[in-house]
Amino acid sequence: MSTSVPNKVGITDIVRGVARMVPDLPSMATHVPGMVVRPPTAKRTIGQIFAKRAAAHPDRPFIRWQGESMTYGEVNRQVNRYAAVLSERGVRTGDVVGILAKNSPTDLMVILAALKLGAVAGMLNYNQHGEVIDHSMKLLDAAALIYDPECADAFASISPERLPEHVLDFAALDAAAADKPDTDPAVTRDLPASTTAFYIFTSGTTGLPKASVMSHNRWLANYDGIGGLAVRLRPSDTMYVSLPLYHNNALSVSLGAVLAAGACIAISKQFSASRFWDDVVTNRATAFCYIGELCRYLLAQPSKPTDRRHSVRVMVGNGLRPEIWDEFTERFGIDRVVEFYGASELNLAFVNAFDVKRTAGFCPLPFRVVEYNDDGTAKRDADGRLRKVPKGEPGLLIAEISDRVPVDGYTDSGDTEKKIIRDAFKKGDAYFNSGDLVRELGFAHIAFVDRLGDTFRWKGENVATTEVEGAADGVDAVAQSVAYGVEVPGCDGRAGMVAVQLRDGAELDPKAFADELYEALPGYAVPLFVRFVPEIETTSTFKNRKVELRKEAYTDTGDDEVWVLCGKADGYVPYYDSYAADVAAAKVPR
Repeated sequence: MSTSVPNKVGITDIVRGVARMVPDLPSMATHVPGMVVRPPTAKRTIGQIFAKRAAAHPDRPFIRWQGESMTYGEVNRQVNRYAAVLSERGVRTGDVVGILAKNSPTDLMVILAALKLGAVAGMLNYNQHGEVIDHSMKLLDAAALIYDPECADAFASISPERLPEHVLDFAALDAAAADKPDTDPAVTRDLPASTTAFYIFTSGTTGLPKASVMSHNRWLANYDGIGGLAVRLRPSDTMYVSLPLYHNNALSVSLGAVLAAGACIAISKQFSASRFWDDVVTNRATAFCYIGELCRYLLAQPSKPTDRRHSVRVMVGNGLRPEIWDEFTERFGIDRVVEFYGASELNLAFVNAFDVKRTAGFCPLPFRVVEYNDDGTAKRDADGRLRKVPKGEPGLLIAEISDRVPVDGYTDSGDTEKKIIRDAFKKGDAYFNSGDLVRELGFAHIAFVDRLGDTFRWKGENVATTEVEGAADGVDAVAQSVAYGVEVPGCDGRAGMVAVQLRDGAELDPKAFADELYEALPGYAVPLFVRFVPEIETTSTFKNRKVELRKEAYTDTGDDEVWVLCGKADGYVPYYDSYAADVAAAKVPR
């Protein structure tokens, strides 16, 4: 059984994929216009789409939570009450509503309430604390903040001066909404698709989160393209979502697929590998969303009857590695994998609409795969132009920017400009640098290879090396540090590793060091490996040294001492040979 990425995608693959689409062609036809023409002035937004679904099918289940359902009609009425509360507190079109919450029906309904007003849902990551969440709050400049009592630690770490005038927890919001009207806000029907819908936080090379901007129009590309044409749910389907709603896979891809069909979304507070299939069965799910690590964790679980005692036929997400694709689908009986590739700030996405195994799918929009430098920048030739790599060879993915395919970018225009490559192939053109390595396979298909630059992906999150370095350098015993991502066999993405130079005569306690890093960083950003080096170069060749450290990883470290992370309880311990296998088996860190 082959588990490698295809060398190319041929006409046979496309014909086979089209044949599988035939039963869904009537529903797909309703979404083709939205992919072909998406004028920014169109009166078409997420709130309008949801309101129409609720009006057409008020008694159809929309949210399922712990096995219990709320209908489209019930949810729409509560969303409208929440919108009235926000409106009463001065929230208007273009204002930002900060949302700090774990997954729940209330979380989703607050999001929809903000969108119905034309406000921006600022999706805060509840793993952020202190300086990091303060920075996020500054970027949001929110008119109101709604928070989940279960995120009390994150909320308590926000500096008072960063809080907006109006702050409500879920209980206060429900109390305020009790006597409010449940009719659709008048503003909803007149909002154009160009209205900003979300700020979604993504780590960048600055070391602090950036807020990527998503308009309703760009969300609609997920709704029509990924949801309507690729996932192709039916009204009777239920999509199980255990990823956080601040994550694009949940907020854009999954919610888009559900609304595209008028289906049901089953929400889990958080992912649990041991309870996953039981929750799927309890919620009567027929689909689920994933990131690569989620699939890896499910495979690491002992076999049990619910592995196949479910009704799931389709899964949608990104990062399912080619080497486990067949094993996963065969063990759990999954008929179709809608793997996609995209990023919060990127102006295009690939999706496996034609069901070609072990690929990130197809994109009809213009892109190139080009030669690159080790630092993640595009390589220019003697004439200052970029050069494409041959098909099948790894290269840097760049996406053409045009009036048809604009870039929403980040809230900070300077951050956006840093990602734009100008005069790439001819004077005056512009491309967005994805920062990712891919292979072009033909018929506009790609396979994902790796991330480049100063961020790496771990646990489905982008980790900025400078954020990790800032936390490590903040420890008294540390003179300087360099952070980078390293491959761990059997794992998706790259695990964090930090090379540390201690101050003269200083010693570091492994448990205390771990405690300080857990205090300063989100859990997924705490490095799994610590390497102690006698000196870190600070010359102009520093970046090259970082490349060398990344290549040496945790196995080619010479006489340098290496620690590994066991988890919050035990902190760091000396490196041992089976540690990488333990990470792949999800035994550590805990």
